[in-house]
Amino acid sequence: MTVFARAVGAIFLKDMRAEWRSRELIGVMLLFALLSVLVFSFALELDRLARREAISGVLWVTVVFASVLGLNRSVAQERENGNVDALLLAPIPRAAIFFGKFLANWLFTAVIGALLLPLMTVLYNVTLASLPVLGLLLAGTWGICVTGTLLASMTLQTRVGEALLPIALLPIALPLLLGTVRATTGILTDAPVNDWGGWVGILLGIDLFYTVVCMAFYGVVVEE
Repeated sequence: MTVFARAVGAIFLKDMRAEWRSRELIGVMLLFALLSVLVFSFALELDRLARREAISGVLWVTVVFASVLGLNRSVAQERENGNVDALLLAPIPRAAIFFGKFLANWLFTAVIGALLLPLMTVLYNVTLASLPVLGLLLAGTWGICVTGTLLASMTLQTRVGEALLPIALLPIALPLLLGTVRATTGILTDAPVNDWGGWVGILLGIDLFYTVVCMAFYGVVVEE
């Protein structure tokens, strides 16, 4: 196993152990997501047609804001414990630090999104709990978390980091949201694959581009 892989695994497991002990991050994200889905459900109750058409947007808006909440809390924990400085002193690639933390953030967000699928299936009477939607969820949260991890690291030392993160993240995540919402809507409406398959290709291309760029620039961001 290479130094890079060992470093990624160690950082990932560190974040997993910290969350297992506190159960703070998942708890806050899940509570926010549940409340958001319930509010949207009540708001759209009177118009069943609008509710069916809006379900994809409800899912992805909830996932995005839950991920922002989780990233902010994750960054706050690192700042409070001084973990960032300790990691930067370690003789490991900066990209490994980034990728380990990103994988932890991605897992937390993907778990929250996966838990929402059966709940929203019941509340909105639309079959969201399916393998195609789950695959889109994994791909969409990948791009959101990879950019969010970099931007959260950039705002780590600022006073208004928690407010600045969503302002910086949402414009960058907009292409991802567009692709995921269009593809999810196509799946839920049983549209032909040709109508929404292109959005999946665009989404995967954006994920790859964002991953390469964020890993390349993470070292510069944390050193400045």
